[in-house]
Amino acid sequence: MSARAPADAKTVGSLAGWARTVLWDAGIENAVQEAQWLLAQALGLRSHELATGAERPLSSAEWSRARSLIARRAAREPLQYLLGMQEFCGLDFQVTPAVLIPRLETELLVQEVIRLGTLRPGSIVVDVGTGSGCVAVTVATILPDVRIVAVDRSPAALAVARANAAKHGVADKIEWLEGDLLAPLSEKGIGRVDVIVSNPPYIAEADWAGLQPEIRLFEPRMALVSGPQGTELHERLLREAQPFLLAGGLLMMEAGQGQASVVRRIAERAGGYGPLRTVEDAAGIERILIAPRLG
Repeated sequence: MSARAPADAKTVGSLAGWARTVLWDAGIENAVQEAQWLLAQALGLRSHELATGAERPLSSAEWSRARSLIARRAAREPLQYLLGMQEFCGLDFQVTPAVLIPRLETELLVQEVIRLGTLRPGSIVVDVGTGSGCVAVTVATILPDVRIVAVDRSPAALAVARANAAKHGVADKIEWLEGDLLAPLSEKGIGRVDVIVSNPPYIAEADWAGLQPEIRLFEPRMALVSGPQGTELHERLLREAQPFLLAGGLLMMEAGQGQASVVRRIAERAGGYGPLRTVEDAAGIERILIAPRLG
């Protein structure tokens, strides 16, 4: 079916039926729910009001907004960008095409930072590649006395992260630095830190073409692709983090399926770290890699 709304669709109910069909034909698996969310956004209604107000006539402006959102989703633009929001650790985060959409797996990074139990007031946590700020902001809301430094090389991403920090009332608890990986720490004269946490790009260049169109066509490539191997940024972090970590300090990184063994070998070659510990996600993938710096 065409993404153009039929001329005889003049009510909330007829619009909803058309939207579901368009998304289903576009290959959207959760077409019914996504149509509901998008129409609620376009019409300024709560989801249940779409059903109770099915006979309500619509203005031309409402039609225009709804048609635009449905057409964009049918073209596989991510739902989160269209809604402008993604939940992470129970908090709503603004997301734009300037930032990677937060994933459930990344919540494990936050959980591991919190589980440490050794972070005291004044301890320093550095979030490398902060993106939307989801990790830094969430940690700041849970550990308000910990000093957090968030780094990203994208000014547009840092603007989104700052907005999210302000939204959740922790803008004054995070220091924002622009630059590549850990280089801004040197420029700011930041010395030894307790934890360096990162969800680095870890997709290999050869795998990019096979990704879902929502990812490949719309999410920022530099936040996803690391290089030919997919572990280039892990290697750099292992090498560059050592001078900044306190003895016993931790480097925590997210990784892709099958990468844990590769990163473990890289860490062993780099030296200066204790045995690499891993945390599995719900699918049994070794998702979080934790490298303790030797004293």
